[in-house]
Amino acid sequence: MSTTDRLPGVELAPIPLGGPWMNESLRLRQVLLEHYVEVVFVHTEREQLVASLGIRLAERAALVRRIPAGATLTRGPEARLGERLAATGYLFTTEASSSNGATARGAFEPVAADVGVSVESIEQVRPLSLGAIGANGGDQLIACVYDPTARRRIAALLRAVALLAPRHPGLRLAIVGPGAEDDDLRMHAAALGITEIVAHVGQRLDQQAVLSAAELAWVAAGGDNAAFGYLDLMALRVPVLAERDALSQRYVADGICGVLLAQPDPGTMAARIAVLLAHKERRSAMGNAGRARVSRDFAEQDMVDGFERATEIARDRKRWRT
Repeated sequence: MSTTDRLPGVELAPIPLGGPWMNESLRLRQVLLEHYVEVVFVHTEREQLVASLGIRLAERAALVRRIPAGATLTRGPEARLGERLAATGYLFTTEASSSNGATARGAFEPVAADVGVSVESIEQVRPLSLGAIGANGGDQLIACVYDPTARRRIAALLRAVALLAPRHPGLRLAIVGPGAEDDDLRMHAAALGITEIVAHVGQRLDQQAVLSAAELAWVAAGGDNAAFGYLDLMALRVPVLAERDALSQRYVADGICGVLLAQPDPGTMAARIAVLLAHKERRSAMGNAGRARVSRDFAEQDMVDGFERATEIARDRKRWRT
């Protein structure tokens, strides 16, 4: 049975997941019938199919599928069937991706809403002590923003930390994000002999406070986890290290807000990290540049405005072409 909690202006009605997708559609249909729902947002093809059938059965609402940062729109069999079941639109991260030609012919016009963060909220964040993070005995912390897509990139970081450890006895590494506590990461750290200096933090509500305690951070995650990782770190004035790709280059100004590496080579990473650890002034300059970039280009309100535009378009039945 679902429970309902209330926040100011928001009503939360959790829907149990799992089982056949049609059962999930029936659960969503019940929620749509019990509440005056006009727009349903989803993120994956399967969610699109589940929600589209629920919308059709409830005979109300339109659907908007958001494409995560760094991803492109795919329209497989589930998405195409969903488009036939419900009025559909797409919400992209950038204007360029919204005009990639893959949008369904019958969908209402796409909207772009880049990710953004609230600098004002982040200004209230206070860094945790290294002891509270599990990095006991350390005096310099490297953070890693992780998710399960990042195994190759974090492997390079673990090797880089192993190279640095003998000359930096106070160095500690905190891995944050989904999957950070997995046994295979612990085994990899053990194989490198750095178990004692690695804290597997995992997902925490105070993740920003963990990141704020770091001297610098490696963003190994992908998609939205990476985008929000970049922006949170820059807003916290923490220099960012990442592999150079289209997503990292969109958010991180190489050499200004952080360092982008052509490939995550442990030796190169260790050298770049050592230089930054040794130069507080350079870290400070990068941190200040990152904060200024987020404040100027990636405000949370711009993201909210994009979602609002998508909602208004989806609510307008004159724009429905299905």
